[in-house]
Amino acid sequence: MIFSRRHSDLPLRGDATSRFLPWLVGLMVFLAAMAVAGVFVINNVMERWDHDVSGTLTVQVIPAGGDQADAVTEERVLLAVDVMRKVPGVVSVTAFDKKRTLALLQPWLGNTEVVQDMPLPRLIDVTVKSDARIDLTEVAERLSHAVPGASLDDHRVWLSRLINLSRTIQWLAIVVVVLIGMVTSATVVYATRTGMAVHYGIIEVLHLIGAHDDYVARQFADRAFALGVAGGLIGLGLAVPALTAIGWAAKRLEGGFLPSISLPLSGYIAIGLLPLLAAGLAMLTARLTVHGTLSRMP
Repeated sequence: MIFSRRHSDLPLRGDATSRFLPWLVGLMVFLAAMAVAGVFVINNVMERWDHDVSGTLTVQVIPAGGDQADAVTEERVLLAVDVMRKVPGVVSVTAFDKKRTLALLQPWLGNTEVVQDMPLPRLIDVTVKSDARIDLTEVAERLSHAVPGASLDDHRVWLSRLINLSRTIQWLAIVVVVLIGMVTSATVVYATRTGMAVHYGIIEVLHLIGAHDDYVARQFADRAFALGVAGGLIGLGLAVPALTAIGWAAKRLEGGFLPSISLPLSGYIAIGLLPLLAAGLAMLTARLTVHGTLSRMP
């Protein structure tokens, strides 16, 4: 039959929607790419933080005062190490000397010569088993009674809060992507209805000579898919240099508190698929819009 061939009897290429729809889809894809990249980067950073911090504790020993401050401080550090080694579930206890403490401060201060002669707290890194159940409150009390000026820091408290914050941000980014999809669909609906109104006479003639609704819908859907692909590539072309610039700026902040900020391979794949997803959404929306409009036509 003549309508089984995939050709267009509607002059859709000359519509005004062909000019503005790709740019609107491109803007939507650009915003979606930024949101998706944020979701993957935050998740990657949180996983690294969780891996690095989980199962570790830090003991801080305040330096002693007086003429024999260094000797007294060293004695307190050794006593704190002995206390922590007796805790069930502790795997290793490592005391940091002043040189290593200064190395930890270097990413924050740059030149550590200004604090080299200052009485810095001594740090002790404690590694515990992942499945160990330790009463940290009891251990902290025992440590403070045995070693004057010693305190126990549990990283899991602030890490859990940080993870909760990151999860909230991720869900907000997902909501943004959903809203972008809804705006894209609304734009395609408006463009499709406008095109149907412009070509109403031709559509009526096609109906009279035996064209089915699906034939007309397919032509609008094919056109929407082509415009969606074009717009998606525009948005992807804008997102790539933007993400590259953000990644370059983020590298200057890495070190110290922030781990390596990078987009994983799955993130690149997800962003690369956005043009096809946008085009598929535009095609599906156009098809449903045409079917819905034609079903109400006399």
